[in-house]
Amino acid sequence: MSIVNRRYALLGWIVWQIAKYSAKVKARQAVPGRGDYGGLNKGAIASILLAIGGVLWLRRKVSDDEPVV
Repeated sequence: MSIVNRRYALLGWIVWQIAKYSAKVKARQAVPGRGDYGGLNKGAIASILLAIGGVLWLRRKVSDDEPVV
């Protein structure tokens, strides 16, 4: 009976590896590539700028608050 369990375990492991590989390939295909000039695309640049702006806004907002006594 242990041979059947080993066989199914091996079969399940192989199926799991194939599923992980195919998911990785699909994820790579779903991510947009770089821009025409080999740099970051417009969406990535906008995200970076918005993140920096949000951090600066939050930092200013926190430093302006008066301490609670």
